[in-house]
Amino acid sequence: MVAFCRQKAFKLREDIRFYTDETKSQELLTMKTRSIIDFGATYDIAMPGGEIIGSLRRKGLRSLVRDSWLVFGPDGTELATLNEDSSILGILRRVHELFVLLSPQKFEMMSRDGIHIASLRIHFNPFVYRLGNAIHEEHEELDELIVLAAGCLIAAIEGRQI
Repeated sequence: MVAFCRQKAFKLREDIRFYTDETKSQELLTMKTRSIIDFGATYDIAMPGGEIIGSLRRKGLRSLVRDSWLVFGPDGTELATLNEDSSILGILRRVHELFVLLSPQKFEMMSRDGIHIASLRIHFNPFVYRLGNAIHEEHEELDELIVLAAGCLIAAIEGRQI
């Protein structure tokens, strides 16, 4: 296990905490939205001491058809994008759940200069929600913990219990 994460319930702003294990004794990361209600919400990812290591911003209207995210570094510089595999499959998945079962979501994280950084893939299992993260290429400005946070955020957005 790399990390255990839990979304805090009954919060006006989303608040997701990452821990080193299920006992929740040592916090690894926090992820919070900047505003209460925002269709293109920005999620700041911070270390336990409050140091922001990056952020993820959902591309509001574009994400209705195909989930699309911008990945930023600690200084607010755009470092990468995280996109769902296909617009057509994205639309079909939103139309009927059968397409979700037949073709689970896949995401690709690409740097601004076209380097394939990571892949996130939902694995079909009718009983347990599983999302796999694979880091293909290290990026000098992008912390690997942001890839982990992106996977948990996608799971939370999909309405699954993390």
